[in-house]
Amino acid sequence: MSGGTHTVPFVSTTTPPATGVAIQTTLEDLGTPLRDVTFVVVDLETTGGSPDSCGITEIGAVKVRGGEVLAEFQTLVNPGQAVPAFIAVLTGISDAMVATAPKIESALPAFLEFARGAVLVAHNAGFDIGFLRAACVQAGVAWPGHQVLDTVRLARHVVGIDEAPNRKLSSLARLFGSTTTPNHRALDDARATVDVLHGLLARVGNLGITSLEELTSFTSRVSPEQRRKRHLADPLPHAPGVYLFKDARGEVLYVGKSRDIRSRVRNYFTASETRSRMAHMVALATTVQPIVCGTPLEAEVRELRLIAEHKPRFNRRSRHPERAPWLKLTVEPFPRLSVVRQVRDDVGQGAAYLGPFDSVQSAEQAVAALHEAFRIRQCTRRIPARPAADAGACALAEMDRCGAPCTGAQSRDEYATIVADVREAFSSDASGVVEAVLRRVNRHSAEQRFEDAATHRDRLLAFLRGASRSQRLAPLARCSELVAARRADGGGWEVVLVRYGRLAGTTVTPPGADPAPYISALRSSGEVVPAPSGPGPAAHPEETEKVLRWLESPGVRLVEVEGSWHCPVNGAAKARHRLDPAGASCGSVPGFADG
Repeated sequence: MSGGTHTVPFVSTTTPPATGVAIQTTLEDLGTPLRDVTFVVVDLETTGGSPDSCGITEIGAVKVRGGEVLAEFQTLVNPGQAVPAFIAVLTGISDAMVATAPKIESALPAFLEFARGAVLVAHNAGFDIGFLRAACVQAGVAWPGHQVLDTVRLARHVVGIDEAPNRKLSSLARLFGSTTTPNHRALDDARATVDVLHGLLARVGNLGITSLEELTSFTSRVSPEQRRKRHLADPLPHAPGVYLFKDARGEVLYVGKSRDIRSRVRNYFTASETRSRMAHMVALATTVQPIVCGTPLEAEVRELRLIAEHKPRFNRRSRHPERAPWLKLTVEPFPRLSVVRQVRDDVGQGAAYLGPFDSVQSAEQAVAALHEAFRIRQCTRRIPARPAADAGACALAEMDRCGAPCTGAQSRDEYATIVADVREAFSSDASGVVEAVLRRVNRHSAEQRFEDAATHRDRLLAFLRGASRSQRLAPLARCSELVAARRADGGGWEVVLVRYGRLAGTTVTPPGADPAPYISALRSSGEVVPAPSGPGPAAHPEETEKVLRWLESPGVRLVEVEGSWHCPVNGAAKARHRLDPAGASCGSVPGFADG
């Protein structure tokens, strides 16, 4: 097994991680500790409020780390334009003072070198960073892409209105007892912002924020109760796999997957998780169970199976995949189309199935598309092999939409020809349906009956989506065994074992090793999968689709196939590939243009 407590049958020959060993977590495991982050607190004085038309007159900055001041930077800047009188009164910076100062083309590179590798901090950062970005454009210098922290935004979340009348720098400097009074000079204002920053960091530290990643995503929308549950992620591994949130009774609340279980679970306790139902789920959760998986495909499949097994109330995806609708060609003397939720083992008796579909509405649209193409009966009553002498035809027969087998106007052999065409549309050739419905779509479009054309378009697309799904799944579902491999990111091979469309095992071979013995071991130890009794695969179709997407991904090589894995040349996938984009983009113009 690939680690964790496996609650679904599965085989993986990857080496399991050590269990039962206590691991002392560190702040480094949780992100970049704030004590190790270098902040450069910057403040600018300018000739006005717009970086498009105004220039910088002064840059002041303070470099701090771990609560200590490391260095300071200050320079006047010649803005290349006159300093307005009210700006000179506000800042005390006059034309005479900046006349001999360096221009921004000289001052900016010196500041960027001072701030290299640091997180930029500013009070109302949008203003200062906007001017610095504009200055980079003016000087022909690339913006380094610093992380930016805005003390105004942070203060809004941790400073109450009863503590400070507003979030101005002067108000916050008084609140936190700054030793420097802001005076609209760049270096003094930057010094005051340093004191405000340290005061704000002390407050968020009391809330358990200890890393840069948590600080940059911090918001008051995350409740203290939600943050306090961060410890649930501490024992989890930095490994790909599946995680299960559980409540105090052990009930599974939510199942998810990730390439890094610990990092993903920690996001549920920060502002990066914005779904309201997840906040409710976290409030109920008391434990998180990890299941480490050898490959991403294994994680995807495990997630599906666990959701189907536990039916967690906070998972939005279908918790009842067994209820998916199918389209059935019934077993009767005169078969008809029917939407069903139960797939029986009656294919050998003449039944045919198409699907599964995403919804009953989609299945009904597919039925309508088939009725457009074939004169198969639409009535639901059972017609005997020998119709009654007094049987009457319905309106559809009068409209030439049905051959009226109920009255004997159409023989059983004649009707069987139509049924054979429907079977072919189910299994291999969708061209008859496509041509018939497209004629109706384009005729309505030419008559500017766009709503009617859209209705027929949607019917055709519903059929193509269901049929392409069925035609892709069926061949793999009939393969008793398929082995495929793909180069792993860290070297070696990801090997996948599939039996009757079900993922029966997976492994990753060591880099440089001969994969043959590992493949042989996987085939010997893989899950024993009985042949499915119905038309579908031995797994839920969504699982088989995930396996198919992996098999069809670049770099995959087939190692062994027992059976026939193919796709029909004139199948629904061919037409869907051509028409699906048109249906998604045409909007109020539902006709399909040739080509």
